[in-house]
Amino acid sequence: MALRSLLNPLKGANLCVLPSQSGLGVCRLLSSPVQVRGYAKKVAVKGKGKGMVKDVLKGPEVCKDPVKLTTHAVGVNVYKQGEDPPLKPKEEYPEWLFDLDLGPIKKLSEMDPESHEYWKRLRKEHMWRFNRLHKGKKF
Repeated sequence: MALRSLLNPLKGANLCVLPSQSGLGVCRLLSSPVQVRGYAKKVAVKGKGKGMVKDVLKGPEVCKDPVKLTTHAVGVNVYKQGEDPPLKPKEEYPEWLFDLDLGPIKKLSEMDPESHEYWKRLRKEHMWRFNRLHKGKKF
């Protein structure tokens, strides 16, 4: 107790009081600061919490101008600056572009069993069925 009162003026210094067998404390001046382990500080989150309203993501603006829709490829420009490219005459595009089947997907019963598309679709439907049957089952 007396040793601590003597060392009280040296509070700012790196001192370590070690107990000894005789009951007297041994004082040692440390050359490096003592590190104390503790929990990491929590990171303060700005603007997010239970009471905060989430920002709604906004999509691109929808063009409703019929003249621009018929003369330009609206939505094709991926750059921040610039405009949508104008549409070319039909003769400048390849012929296969107009032969693409853009309708609804054919059912398996309507396809030819000898075609590659038939077997690809059959495999895909079996995977869908298998996943539906095993949904929610544990390992």
